[in-house]
Amino acid sequence: MTKKKILLSAAFILAAASAFAQGNGVGGITDATNMVTSYFDPGTKLIYAIGAVVGLIGGIKVYNKFSSGDPDTSKTAASWFGACIFLIVAATILRSFFL
Repeated sequence: MTKKKILLSAAFILAAASAFAQGNGVGGITDATNMVTSYFDPGTKLIYAIGAVVGLIGGIKVYNKFSSGDPDTSKTAASWFGACIFLIVAATILRSFFL
């Protein structure tokens, strides 16, 4: 009879320990989510800065083509402008989607 009580109490202790372990798992997932979402603000600002640099480089290249009389200037301007808009929109959509 005492062996059954010991086995039963050991089973209850193991069940309680696994219940506590599940609670720590949820806390770990919450901590990981908070750490990942904390990178979105600096990442978004970095993408905006990259977009600004790409815009400046594109503006200089378009100006050089325009000054030299290249007939392909409008296509080049559209592609650089599209790249800058894509960077800004992608950063904004990713930030709003994940936060």
